[in-house]
Formats: sequence, structure tokens, C-alpha cells
Amino acid sequence: MFEDRPDRDEVVLVGRSNVGKSTLMRELTGHSVTTGRKPGVTRQPNHFDWVSESFMFTDLPGFGFMSGVPEEQRERIKTDVVRYVEDNAADILAGVLVVDGKSVVDIIDRHSGDDEIPHDVELFHFLRELGVPTVVAVNKMDKVDDRDERLDDLCDRLGILPPWQQWQETVAPISAKRGDIDALTDALATHFHEQKRDDLLKFL
Repeated sequence: MFEDRPDRDEVVLVGRSNVGKSTLMRELTGHSVTTGRKPGVTRQPNHFDWVSESFMFTDLPGFGFMSGVPEEQRERIKTDVVRYVEDNAADILAGVLVVDGKSVVDIIDRHSGDDEIPHDVELFHFLRELGVPTVVAVNKMDKVDDRDERLDDLCDRLGILPPWQQWQETVAPISAKRGDIDALTDALATHFHEQKRDDLLKFL
């Protein structure tokens, strides 16, 4: 699975199903990608590239619980996503972990047990261990009332010290549906600059 990857540097979007990755992809690229009301619509990587530049955004399939999708298939999708990131880590300029600001802390708490690491926490540390600059795009923040408290709680669950404001390159509160993604593009700009890829700032 996931063959025919264009040979170029990229920013990957990863996360659970239904957190708004495809909507965010549309905001980042100005290009309409398939979004679906049903989770798990994206089953293959969606690449959006610029012919003139060696760069692309990639929306990877969502993982986690999907209504009507057998567990075996869900696990396979997650394995494929992990393998894709592992295989291409050297070409990934940034990994964007997209989470739902309203529910992410509750989901993490629900799946935190002696023998269980929540997907979001696992993926966050996985990206960082691979040396991929990682930004957590906390989406749907327009639906969150206790914004600072919620973001601090998320930092706590991810193992980074609150307050969240000290992690501007790592935690980006956004609302993709409303076109409010400045916190994310600012964080990506920082990571591009650090990797001496200022030529890509025009895409943000």
C-alpha cells in the first residue's frame, strides 16, 4: 500500500478520522480534496504538490475508531501510516498531528491504561523520535470555551510542560473550517526556516 509517492520534500498531516485533516489540507493548499461525512473516507495518501518546487503536502489516512470499518482494517491503516512516515522521515520537513480540540483530552484519558498508549500521544512521540519537527494542530477551537485550560491539559497529556503558550512551534490552535490556521502556518514557517527552506514560505 501507499506506493507511487512523488520524490519530494513534504509536510504530512496525520491523525484520527474525522478531526478535519482534509478540511485543513484544503485550507493549506487552496485545493479541494475529498472530504467525507463518514470517517475513513481517505484510504490512500492525498498528495498535493507544486510542479515547480520539490515540495508537497500529504494528507495521510485517518486511523482509530471508524464506524463500520472492521478493526483489522483499522489496524492495517495505522500500520501503513506509521510505515509511510518511517520510510520517508528524511524527506518530511514537518509532521502535523491534527486533533479535535474539543474531544482530544477526553479521548486520550479514555485510552490511557496500564497496557495502552493513546494513538495521539503515541504518534506525537513517534514523530519526534524520528527527528521529524512536529506540530499539533488543535482543530475546531471555535467550539472550545476553556481554551487555555484545554490546551494546557493537552500539553500535560503529551508530556510537555504547560503553559501551552511556550510551545508556539509545537501547539497550534486552529479552526480549519473557518480558515483560521495562522498559528499552524506560523509554526511551519519556523520549521522551514530552521531547515533552511525559506523558499517554501510562499506556500504558507
